Amino acid sequence: MTAPTAVVFDIGNVLFHWAPEAFYDRLLGPADSARLFAEVPLHAMNERVDNGAPLTGEIAALARAHPDWREAIVTWEARWIDLTGPVIDRSVRLLRALRRRGVPVYALSNFGRETFDIAESHYPFLEEFDHRVISAHHAAMKPDARIYEILEEETAQPPEALLFTDDKAENVAAAAARGWHIHHFEGPEGLASRLVATGLLTETEAA
Repeated sequence: MTAPTAVVFDIGNVLFHWAPEAFYDRLLGPADSARLFAEVPLHAMNERVDNGAPLTGEIAALARAHPDWREAIVTWEARWIDLTGPVIDRSVRLLRALRRRGVPVYALSNFGRETFDIAESHYPFLEEFDHRVISAHHAAMKPDARIYEILEEETAQPPEALLFTDDKAENVAAAAARGWHIHHFEGPEGLASRLVATGLLTETEAA
């Protein structure tokens, strides 16, 4: 297999943390937070948003269906940015080191239209990619093969040129099935080592 020449980043839990349960633990206390996630399908709602459904409409429908949890549900939209963070600083440094080296860097992420706009305004490094494929813009989500195909088409990159990092095993497995190089992200140290091993960065550049 030929060496990769471009890097594809997932965003949530690779460049910044995505931790809604932790936010609600702080907001409601761990016991009520656990009840909220057990009784209200917040993650299923979020998947619909990531697949292109409008955030405000999904939040309103969920609040109507679960009136006892209305305040907590509408908080998901009102304080969405608080569901994220902190930034994974070394991952951002690796992104920028690749750019300085002239390596193309792309984003491939499951994200809603409105929520990506919020994230982009809060995390300016999201504008630094050479190209971004965001699920809500295409109504296709990882690990569906179609969204990987879209990135190949829009970047004109062959599968064997791409190194993809994501924190979810099923997403990297789907990329591997297309012939991409993969790295299962478990922390920026491992990603740095992989980038050095592939020759995309030197140890000094990846520090």
